[in-house]
Amino acid sequence: MIDIRKISQEDIHEWVLSKGGKPFVSKQIYQWLWQKSATSFEEMTNLSKTLREQLSQEFIFNPIKEDKTQKSNDGTIKTRWKLHDGHLIESVLIPVPSDQRYTVCVSSQVGCSLTCSFCATGKMKRVRNLDAAEIYDQVVEVNRQSLETFDHPLTNIVFMGMGEPLLAYNNVLESIEKLTSEKALNISAKRITVSTAGIAKMIKKLADDEVRFNLALSLHAADDEKRNSIMPINETNNLEVLMDALEYFHLNTKNKISYEYIAFNGFNDSIEDAKNLLKLCKRFPVKVNIIEYNPVEGVDFVKSKADRIESFTNFLKKNNVMATLRRSRGKDIDAACGQLANK
Repeated sequence: MIDIRKISQEDIHEWVLSKGGKPFVSKQIYQWLWQKSATSFEEMTNLSKTLREQLSQEFIFNPIKEDKTQKSNDGTIKTRWKLHDGHLIESVLIPVPSDQRYTVCVSSQVGCSLTCSFCATGKMKRVRNLDAAEIYDQVVEVNRQSLETFDHPLTNIVFMGMGEPLLAYNNVLESIEKLTSEKALNISAKRITVSTAGIAKMIKKLADDEVRFNLALSLHAADDEKRNSIMPINETNNLEVLMDALEYFHLNTKNKISYEYIAFNGFNDSIEDAKNLLKLCKRFPVKVNIIEYNPVEGVDFVKSKADRIESFTNFLKKNNVMATLRRSRGKDIDAACGQLANK
């Protein structure tokens, strides 16, 4: 049977008419699916019993199901979800009550194909892209967690979990359409950030598609030689090509762009590295998030020493770059940046 959340509102409308139903019923069904987040036909109580039975005979739901939840000492909550085909993914709730900020980090793929050397997910093979509904479900379920645990709804959504979002392009954009549509969850696109390891042609496609969300580049090194050594994607999408694509994105959307920069001790945290990064920050407005490295089994990198990362950050600030040092959260449950591997 067909997963009802894989078909369009127009298809639902045609199905309802074929059963002799009134046109407004298709709007009711769509509302149950994407505004009320129903995962069974029994929940659709304003539909007739006959229609609900007809729906259940022809369509199914494939919602994600909680498999394991871990809570960090700092309040971070990581959840492993089981998909309908048995595969596993993870998402993370990152609460910062002092800032009234409650962020969900969602996955877009089962595994990842980019093999970044510092990332636990990169050591897993990519199995498949997530469906739009599987991404949507992560937001809905983690929002419930946030309300139950912190009495506060989610404030932000970041596509920084397992997988490369721009290699799951259509499904990611469809999920964001469902999250932001007035007919669905009506979340502001400005509260959504999609992170990419750097696929230039897809960054340009985002601009051409006139997306309204923010974009983050997982940069981690500001010269090609170093970036090639830790991120193989850079060999076909070098920094010059990426900067051209990001400038195109900025000129066409005016959306916020940020660089994610994990600081590795003795590798990319010198003042010379900061000077290289400064050059990349001068072409268009950009914010730099400097991130503590989180240990990954089998990886030799260690996090930058406190004095080096502070000097690096201060150099950028003195040169009028908006730079923020982000402390890692959820390290004790393998929920921090680069650690997601279904553990």
